[in-house]
Amino acid sequence: MYTIPFQTFDWSSIKKEEHPGTTGTSFWQIFFVNGLRIRRVEYSKNYLADHWCTKGHIVYCLEGEFVSELETGEKFILKKGMSYVVSDGLSSHRSSTNDGATLLIIDGNFLKPVLADQPA
Repeated sequence: MYTIPFQTFDWSSIKKEEHPGTTGTSFWQIFFVNGLRIRRVEYSKNYLADHWCTKGHIVYCLEGEFVSELETGEKFILKKGMSYVVSDGLSSHRSSTNDGATLLIIDGNFLKPVLADQPA
């Protein structure tokens, strides 16, 4: 369980980190709070992630359109206003976009799968 007091933050005051992809670049702004990582991520045009991610996320597309591809070959197109959610270790995935996109991504320990013998 997380206890998070009310607080605000201004994305314009958070430095952007550059993360090159196989093609294109992503820019991350990160806010950490009590076991959560909250990110605003911008994908450049022609972005393709340089790895398959196994981490769980809650993703909300703020602007643009991107493809979330699973290692199984399935592809999902997410447009402005759409989301996906996945727990840690359940579906290896990577993102790509032709025209760029901006996402809000939240992850943390709450996305770890619960084992059958552990209380929820």
